[in-house]
Amino acid sequence: MRRAAIDEILPAIPMRRAQISSALLLLSVPWVGCGPLDEPQAETVTLLPREACADRDENRQALFGDLHVHTAFSFDARSYHTILTPADAYRFAKGETVGLPPLDSQLKGTRQLQLDRPLDFAAVTDHGEFLGEIALCTEPDSPKYDGAFCTNYRTEIGHGAFDFGFITSSLDPKRMPELCGEEGTGCQEAARGRWRAMQEAAETHYDRSSSCTFSSLIAYEYTNTANVSNLHRNIIFKNEIVPDLPITHLEAPSPLALWQQLDRACRSDDTPCDVVALPHNSNLSNGNLFDPTYPGGDSIEEERSHAELRARMEPVVEVFQHKGDSECRNGFPEVNAQPDPLCDFEKLRPKDDELCGEKVGKLGMRLWGCVHRHDFVRNVLSTGLLEEERIGQNPFALGFIGSTDTHNGIPGFVRSDDFAGHVGLADDTSDKLLGDGTVTHDTLINNPGGLAGVWAEENSRDAIFDALMRRETFATSGPRIVVRFFGGWSYPSEMCAASSRIADAYAGGVPMGGELDSDNRGDASPNFLIQAEHDAGSGQHPGQLLQHLQVIKGWTEGGKAYQKIYPAAGDPNNGASVDASTCKTTGPGEKTLCTMWSDPDFDPSQRAFYYARVMENPSCRWNSYECNRLDESSRPAACDQEAVTKVVQQRAWSSPIWYRP
Repeated sequence: MRRAAIDEILPAIPMRRAQISSALLLLSVPWVGCGPLDEPQAETVTLLPREACADRDENRQALFGDLHVHTAFSFDARSYHTILTPADAYRFAKGETVGLPPLDSQLKGTRQLQLDRPLDFAAVTDHGEFLGEIALCTEPDSPKYDGAFCTNYRTEIGHGAFDFGFITSSLDPKRMPELCGEEGTGCQEAARGRWRAMQEAAETHYDRSSSCTFSSLIAYEYTNTANVSNLHRNIIFKNEIVPDLPITHLEAPSPLALWQQLDRACRSDDTPCDVVALPHNSNLSNGNLFDPTYPGGDSIEEERSHAELRARMEPVVEVFQHKGDSECRNGFPEVNAQPDPLCDFEKLRPKDDELCGEKVGKLGMRLWGCVHRHDFVRNVLSTGLLEEERIGQNPFALGFIGSTDTHNGIPGFVRSDDFAGHVGLADDTSDKLLGDGTVTHDTLINNPGGLAGVWAEENSRDAIFDALMRRETFATSGPRIVVRFFGGWSYPSEMCAASSRIADAYAGGVPMGGELDSDNRGDASPNFLIQAEHDAGSGQHPGQLLQHLQVIKGWTEGGKAYQKIYPAAGDPNNGASVDASTCKTTGPGEKTLCTMWSDPDFDPSQRAFYYARVMENPSCRWNSYECNRLDESSRPAACDQEAVTKVVQQRAWSSPIWYRP
């Protein structure tokens, strides 16, 4: 690869002159290295200035973004010839055009893509693991560039993702001495340059003017795949004050070690650094991601301390992305609930796969091993209630977001009518998209991914981060459905008709992510304001109408957890339908739904959670659009298999509201 081509792919990122000296200071703060951490340094740092946002709403506004984005800096994305950089990903999120593989002779992408509507915010979350190794293998002036391992890594679909992924599956992962040296310092130094480039890209594209059009959050992914089960977290920082290097699976072999190191590095009283860890893809974890055990906790007090740390570090979970839905699944005998037909949505594993029971399993990253009830967040929320009864702390009081997990560097590209794939050359053609996938990546069973919604006063890093911390967030399976969910004790029944309903809802109760206590309950049952607006889409790509919304409740009774689904508004039998052969939709629907709902089964002695689920009318799944574009004679087998889902109902989920007796 020519040096000039590399310069085109990895362009220098200019910074405003007034920020250069401050940025150099901020990017060199030595709070975190690789390995055991010392206490944060006493060095004084200051945040870069930003103008006050002109568009600010104390009743908060809905912002849409993507907090799970991979680029050529990630070991798996680059192995499939993804060449877009973090800077390119932010350009795309803001509405610019980028090119995806296959590459032309000038090493530019030949498939041109652009969002029909820019995002409000995004975070590039390249794998913190192996940032240095990938730099050494892909930069021609690297002393390791021409070595056998790096040469093989750069071959077309050379399965370099598997080679590095094998390391992350170890309980005690080690760097490759042939790349990094015996002490690993060569890769750490190379990683520092890539980490700095990720920060610079985020800073360059953060709108610090009063327009506040786009927020880029500095982030990375912690990629722990111990025993080939998913334990991944996206690490999101509040501002530009960040560690000197990412804390990865190589430095923190367990989630507890990650939380402890992040807490020490970025939550001390003398630093403006702040951070959250966002777990994702519990559906691939064999029960490990949300295992309610406390390694090293020898007493209730120690277990409570670990649970408090976890709750503080992980306020939100990614409930939907291109590897499927992690909300719910039917068939667990341990779950006290009626079957939910809407839980069949975007499942990666067959209904008859082996169940784990009480023990966790392994190999879930490749859809092997057993399926655990804690692979799905609704059951995790129920376990959280039981844990709170047992130890006095809920470790799983989780808000919801969605994202894409794109490995193409295209945040927010969730269109079903033009699915571009997720991983470079692994799924860049119709045949590949509709095929069996590769040794590391699936295709047909994947989907375009979801979006993260936040309710924030303004479009700024601080406001978005604060929304994550208070769990005032919502998830969608792709469409920009807007949902609000408030709970209180004395909301009036006619609240939907009031022009001041949102201000009144804040004044008289709590929003999604909040907690209701019994102090002001009296004899009342909680009542909830639920409001949803459909995604109108854009002129060229109109959205779908809404069909109905529900309330999902979980509660504890007699030491067991229960779940129930309540209809709240709209009509699930409204007659709306779609013709999968043409993707033409017919039937009625709603642009908005608003209702007041009260729990008819409320027992003030029982802990409970509630969240809203909003359903669109039926529409074509992405593979129906893809098959319909192909001539009948050239369609792959997947286009005609009855077992392959052709129609879906896209949806949105509010974060829960909890009741504590």
